[in-house]
Amino acid sequence: MSRIGNKVIVLPAGVEVTNNDNVVTVKGPKGELTRKFSKDIEIRVEGTEVTLHRPNDSKEMKTIHGTTRALLNNMVIGVSEGFKKELEMRGVGYRAQLQGSKLVLAVGKSHPDEVEAPEGITFELPNPTTIVVNGISKEVVGQTAAYVRSLRSPESYKGKGIRYVGEYVRLKEGKTGK
Repeated sequence: MSRIGNKVIVLPAGVEVTNNDNVVTVKGPKGELTRKFSKDIEIRVEGTEVTLHRPNDSKEMKTIHGTTRALLNNMVIGVSEGFKKELEMRGVGYRAQLQGSKLVLAVGKSHPDEVEAPEGITFELPNPTTIVVNGISKEVVGQTAAYVRSLRSPESYKGKGIRYVGEYVRLKEGKTGK
């Protein structure tokens, strides 16, 4: 992780970073993110570059250094470009609908599942079986996509369920397959 921490974060055009006693605020065209970091890591904002420095080379400091740099870089990418996760639904009658900011899923249950969009998250439906989760916080986008997937995870016999686009689900043989 120490090699990651030593990399310089280059700020794209339109992104501002302010550091106030290791409470870092990143503002960009898509929004604003704020996060508190460890007091042990020194964060320096110099023009269009952000550098992070650790006090010593202990294993704990190296891990905190790398993690802090990765989190700060994700904040910069989020406010400039944003993050998205795509999910696909496979199964007869499986479909999704948008009702305002609420996602309504029909996934083979006796009732529809409803998912409220957390703050800063938007859902898109290019077609009834594809869900796109968009937002500026990588952490919240990933958690929301994982929650939607957990409502009907892909099962291992027919592959029915909600999965990430490109996810491989290994299918098992049934009883008759010997």
